[in-house]
Amino acid sequence: MDRLSLLRNWVATRHPGRPLDIAPASADASFRRYFRVRFADDGSSRIIMDAPPEHEDCRPFIRIAELFGAAGAHVPVVHAHDLEQGFLELSDLGGSTYLSQLSTTDPVSAAPLYAEALGALAAIQRASQPGILPDYDHALLLRELELFPVWYIGRHKAITLSDAETAQLYEVFERILAVNLAEPKVFVHRDYHSRNLMLSSPNPGVLDFQDAVYGPLTYDLASLLKDAYIEWEEDFTLDLLARYWDAARAIGLPVRESFADFHRDYEFMGAQRHIKVLGIFARLYHRDGKDGYLKDMPLVMKYLRKTCQRYDELRPLARLLERLDPQETQSGYSF
Repeated sequence: MDRLSLLRNWVATRHPGRPLDIAPASADASFRRYFRVRFADDGSSRIIMDAPPEHEDCRPFIRIAELFGAAGAHVPVVHAHDLEQGFLELSDLGGSTYLSQLSTTDPVSAAPLYAEALGALAAIQRASQPGILPDYDHALLLRELELFPVWYIGRHKAITLSDAETAQLYEVFERILAVNLAEPKVFVHRDYHSRNLMLSSPNPGVLDFQDAVYGPLTYDLASLLKDAYIEWEEDFTLDLLARYWDAARAIGLPVRESFADFHRDYEFMGAQRHIKVLGIFARLYHRDGKDGYLKDMPLVMKYLRKTCQRYDELRPLARLLERLDPQETQSGYSF
């Protein structure tokens, strides 16, 4: 029996006799899919997560939903689960992402949405404790960076680096990681951006947190304000970052005393994330046949180049990016 039939049977067993309709809600970059169930008798709806157990483990989602919900974030309520089949029944946070709203608005209208997103993030961070989530340690951060030479450089650009270039790239990686690992640590959502935040009441609904870890404080800020899917003028995002820093100090979050130091942390954290994301987007295309992320590569590259050009420690990577394709940020990609 195919998975959709299994899912339909599971929902019908959970809600015997209730007339319902099941339709796709969304998919993501993993093997997970989401379906919206609408009940004709009362007009209510639920979301069913389909997470094939041979590929996905639902237990982190359940655990972190409870953890982040207790912190005050608006996350889906897990109404039921079947770990053996890989199904979760969740509360429905609506069908409108932050991205859908932000892509049609201006900074003045966007600012309140970002303020609410930063407030929810601060609530999660305030609840942080070591020993609860996996550590975002050197091994994990480096493993993410290594997606770039394997999938972006080697597979997507079909370029083989010399031994000297490889050594230089890894030297830059270590410089980035030294800054990342020196940061204060908090709970990290790990994908806190406009596609995983929903317009809801209260705002925002927070999704896709199952890979959360305990690590650098600026990681989710870089995800949100250097978003791979939407671009703002840097003055706007810097103002939001400064407002967050002021509020974080006031509520006792362990941010740097100096905004300049805090901003440098944020820049280097963004570099780590964008190097990783370029590798992930390339892998999604070449391994998984998902070409929808290729159009987002130029913006990610633009963020990374800007950061590398600002810091002497990262200049070798800036030169490598120019060699890979000096026209990427202007011309985009053909495929």
